[in-house]
Amino acid sequence: MSTRLDRTAIDKMDQRNRANLFNSLAGYKSANLLGTIDAQGRSNVALMTSVFHIGANPPLVGVLFRPHSVPRHSLENIIEQGEYTLNMVTRDIYQQAHQSSARYPREQSEFVAVGLAEEYSDILKAPYVAQSPVKTGLKLVETQTLAVNDTVLVIGEIVELHIEAMLMGDDGQLDLTAAKTVAVSGLDEYHSASSLGRLGYAKP
Repeated sequence: MSTRLDRTAIDKMDQRNRANLFNSLAGYKSANLLGTIDAQGRSNVALMTSVFHIGANPPLVGVLFRPHSVPRHSLENIIEQGEYTLNMVTRDIYQQAHQSSARYPREQSEFVAVGLAEEYSDILKAPYVAQSPVKTGLKLVETQTLAVNDTVLVIGEIVELHIEAMLMGDDGQLDLTAAKTVAVSGLDEYHSASSLGRLGYAKP
């Protein structure tokens, strides 16, 4: 027997329960740590579960941020500096990644607060997460504030990748199981990912 919820019932739900429901309704989401730095050289890292592929040529990635109605250090750093990093979360660091979502003051580096190590390249000022096996460096292309709910879409172009050699196949496919990548459901539940197998290109 299923539970039926119409819009009236949904609107009457407890606010936290409603948030849990709709954050888990989309299923498993990728977990990424977003690294930024501000003009004063203060590093920031934050867990993001709304990262998605936009295109491969040019290589574009989208990230959705909650409305910019309160200070959002990562978003503000991206707009100010025009660059950022995305770092896959693994089973080894998922607890530190989750803790990075706490509201630390701007002066406090989440890297230090949660025990993650910063790593830098000669292309970007923004920090990578040293413990992540798949690191992506991006330059800001554009931002859009969505009229429907004021969430902010950030689109970035990939300018640099750092991938552990054993994780990339000859055809470019990443072995996310070997990377020990985790997935997120809802707001706070983490899952180990495993492959069911690859299927051939579908044709009618």
